[in-house]
Amino acid sequence: MPKRILQGTVTSDKNADTVTVLVERRITHPVLKKTIRKSKKYRAHDEGNKFKTGDVVRIQECAPVSKSKRWEVVEAV
Repeated sequence: MPKRILQGTVTSDKNADTVTVLVERRITHPVLKKTIRKSKKYRAHDEGNKFKTGDVVRIQECAPVSKSKRWEVVEAV
């Protein structure tokens, strides 16, 4: 099964080897036919603490690293 890759903005880098990434999606409302924005935060593994708050990054699915981390940072965009 291919790994999903998402793009988002780093909102927090306070934890060791972890960044919080806000991923925003645009969907069309089924009844109103209006484009709305939905967002979700993912905790991603950041080996070496390379990324800082405000960076736009790509994250990809991986095996569980901890209780809440199932994603890893691939690259900065």
